[in-house]
Formats: sequence, C-alpha cells, structure tokens
Amino acid sequence: MDRFLAPHSPEAVAHSHLTENLFTWDTEHPSLNETLIAGCASYQAISRYLNGSDLYLLPRSRNELENVLWRYAYDAIHNTISQARSEISKGGYSRMCHLAESSVKKVLDENDNTAYLLSLHRPQPCEDEQDLPDLGAARFVRIK
Repeated sequence: MDRFLAPHSPEAVAHSHLTENLFTWDTEHPSLNETLIAGCASYQAISRYLNGSDLYLLPRSRNELENVLWRYAYDAIHNTISQARSEISKGGYSRMCHLAESSVKKVLDENDNTAYLLSLHRPQPCEDEQDLPDLGAARFVRIK
C-alpha cells in the first residue's frame, strides 16, 4: 500500500484517524468532515482493489480501472455515512465523491501505477499451455 499512498499522505492519515477513533470521529464537528471521509474512501478503494476480493471483471484500460476504484470509493463513502451520527452539509456528498475521485486520479497519474494495477490480477499463462495443440476456430453445431 505504501507504493500508492505513503503513511504520511492525507489519505493514509484520514484512514488511520477513522479506524483509530471509530466511535468518536464523527462527533468532533457539527457536520461530517468531508475531506476526512473522502481521503479514507480513496485509501480503502485502493486497498480493496489490491486485495482483489470483489473483483470479477478485470479492468482492461485506465478508464475501466478508474471506474472500479471510484465505485469502491463510493461504497466506502456510503458505509462511512451510514455509520455517522452527524449530518452531512448541503452538497457534501458530491464534494466527498469529487475529492475521492481526484485522489484516485492522482494515484494513477504517478509513476507506472496504472500499468501495475492493471496487470496485478491478470492470470499468468502456464508453461503447459504452450504444449497444447491449436484446435483452430470454434465450430458451430446446428441444433434442430
């Protein structure tokens, strides 16, 4: 995880703050801290992608990868809001989503992070596959 978000990054700090202060983080302000929630959501999105536990269709392009990470971030935002006891200020949800999207884009823009994440869950071809005979194109069978 340090490759993408260093321990001192705002996202990692937000994630640490929310997990360490699980029961009191939302009562510190009269409304929810949007920056804190968005930072934690982007951290959780990248972490969830790295684990690959809910990944059924592998992204093939940067655009698809962004969409997967954004969807994970939105899930994290929804989960955090559902546990909060404070209210969201007007327009707060949209701002949180925008901040999380910006954070994800920033991570993907650095170094070769996009290429690394795209190749992370790709199956590696077996050595035995080279020995398999080529059966040609698929045949269509007519069924009456």
